[in-house]
Amino acid sequence: MSTVRHTLEKGLLNVGGAVPAATQKVCEIAARSVPPTFSSVVAPRSGVKHSVENNAHLLGISFAMTPHSATQNLSMFTTAFILAENTKSHRRRLLTLALCLFATTQSSELAGAVNEKANTASIAAATPAKASSVTLPDQYFRLLEVGADRIERHLSAQPTADLQTLEARDESWRLLSHAGLVGAVLYAKRDPANRSYQRPQMLSLATKIGDLLADESEQGRFETRLNSDRDVYVWLEAYRLLKTKLGVEREIRWRRELEKNVAELASDVAARRDFPGYQSPYIGTSPNHFALWASTVYVAGRVFGQREWEKLGASVMHRFAAEEQSPDGYWGEHERSLPTSGYDYNTYASVALYAEWSRDAGAMKALRRGLDFHKFFTYPDGTPVEVLDDRNRYTLVAGWGESGASTWPDPKSPPGGNDESASKGHFGFSWFPEGRSYAQLLTGFFREGLVGCEDLGRLAQNALYYHRGPSAPIPQELPRYARQLSVSAGIRKTGSWVVSLSGLISTQAINSQFYLDRQGHLSVYHQRFGLIITGANSKRQPELATLTEQLPGQLIHMPLSSRLQMSAAQDRLSLAYNTFFSDLFVPAPSDKRLSFRFLITGRGDPAPEQHLNLQLCFKAGETLHTGTGKKIVLGTERLELSPAEIGGWIRHGGWKLRLDPHAQIAWPVYPHNPYANGPEKSPRHAVGRLTVPLGLKPQTEDWTVLPGERELAFELEVD
Repeated sequence: MSTVRHTLEKGLLNVGGAVPAATQKVCEIAARSVPPTFSSVVAPRSGVKHSVENNAHLLGISFAMTPHSATQNLSMFTTAFILAENTKSHRRRLLTLALCLFATTQSSELAGAVNEKANTASIAAATPAKASSVTLPDQYFRLLEVGADRIERHLSAQPTADLQTLEARDESWRLLSHAGLVGAVLYAKRDPANRSYQRPQMLSLATKIGDLLADESEQGRFETRLNSDRDVYVWLEAYRLLKTKLGVEREIRWRRELEKNVAELASDVAARRDFPGYQSPYIGTSPNHFALWASTVYVAGRVFGQREWEKLGASVMHRFAAEEQSPDGYWGEHERSLPTSGYDYNTYASVALYAEWSRDAGAMKALRRGLDFHKFFTYPDGTPVEVLDDRNRYTLVAGWGESGASTWPDPKSPPGGNDESASKGHFGFSWFPEGRSYAQLLTGFFREGLVGCEDLGRLAQNALYYHRGPSAPIPQELPRYARQLSVSAGIRKTGSWVVSLSGLISTQAINSQFYLDRQGHLSVYHQRFGLIITGANSKRQPELATLTEQLPGQLIHMPLSSRLQMSAAQDRLSLAYNTFFSDLFVPAPSDKRLSFRFLITGRGDPAPEQHLNLQLCFKAGETLHTGTGKKIVLGTERLELSPAEIGGWIRHGGWKLRLDPHAQIAWPVYPHNPYANGPEKSPRHAVGRLTVPLGLKPQTEDWTVLPGERELAFELEVD
């Protein structure tokens, strides 16, 4: 690996000046952590710049980045110490790109090498781009232009390949179909920020993708494509924008194949239009898909003059907006009253599309309610609040800017930031001043040249329909805020701390691998470190449930009843089980400390085993310190710590947690991956399980209670 280090240093020296000591340390760590396959490509090169340019397809890095944007985009991997080296601009640019090159290795040490503080990597990863530094829709066009250049190179390298071959290279090319809308918007959208307007290369890009889709359709392979409904929509928009530029033969061909595929969607929509609910237990698919079908049918009706399609789509989409949305502003996937935070962006985007074309007053009101939900239940790093979600444990911010291949090592998993990411629906938010700020926040996490194909398509949709206007502050910009839903869930931000509480109760979807059990109830986030304790849900994994009780024949891991009471002084989440109930109290934190405690009240005879469990967001490769002086670098090896080994507290990545004296810790625990229908395989998604036995005492009668019989207290402290 030393060759890689020397290659990097040589590239830096070639542009003048000595290599700073901190940069040398970054080089050394990068050389040790870079994968062998990557080293074999980089090592023979004579300099980093040459390596980056000639291996862009591996790195997902574009040299079209300006020094400013490259520096800004790399904020999650660097600190002010390196970026403050205000030397020649070309040298700083090369340094930034070199660090970006090795950031793709995802070394947990990389950011920490720049600053000796143990928490540097966590700080950097949790630092969002400033919303004020992103101007919309201008940034959409910049992201699209760089992405289009990368796609053009990909197509040119395989000029005779079919769509399946082009998408098979790695996950970054998943849903390459969306590149058609990228090219169409860049070519046809007149906007001062669109430098590619009427550029022939963009027309060529769009027509190439449309022709590939037509090939798939004519050969009977289109409908079998995963998420072909998304293909239909982006292809339809590209057709509409470019119709007069397609030529007679191509226009007829595209329209014929589009109408054939829209007819299939219309049939599926018509069959479900009058079902009692638009949630999965009724319609047999996800609401986000059904909304996409219906909105696409509606737009196709308008584009092709098919009145029946227009009426069908409008009837379903109006119902989505006026009846199916929760009063709290979301569309539940399993149950109408409960949120599915990540996939809700998809449904919101479909309602926004319908509103764009119809100006249905009910749809506009739904967009307002949807914004009010998302703007409150989004962490400062742009991720949806995970404790509310019954479909996904996380929606990765990093996934928005990565190709996907390095984010999801399991090929059955979709790349982070594509399937349910917040690239979707910005144009719906942009009707409102706060919505424009919220869209700016989300867009600030996308990095030029590092955006997957589906996200590019959705950003193109945002650029196409964006509504300019003034902005207004959003909760993430405020020093404090609180929001409580009509159901048992809420969020509170106090300074850098964000605490999310969920008492949501739902039935189990036993036959579906995709719906998680609502078993997590507490999440603690810090603006410098990200999630410290996650309440993300799981499936077939009661050991990760916040509270459990062992009854004859089964382990109970979800509450029977719940109540949330929120006040400025203290929030209280109450969860009732068969043999006890728990009060979780979270008082207002200070700048450095946040405490919380579980007060357990037993009822009758206790279950043989009752446990409290917390999911700790440990990071593989970083050190875990214990109160007994142990220092353990977390890897893939199984680690189990007893109360005697823990010694009352642990420290990890800049935060310290004081524990109940009976607590035990296990690492790594791999949660359920709904797309693979099995446990996660990467330690990146593993958690540490902290477990404490409740140790309740038997009562003389079933109805006897012991108020506050057991207290389990915890305190978080940050550096």
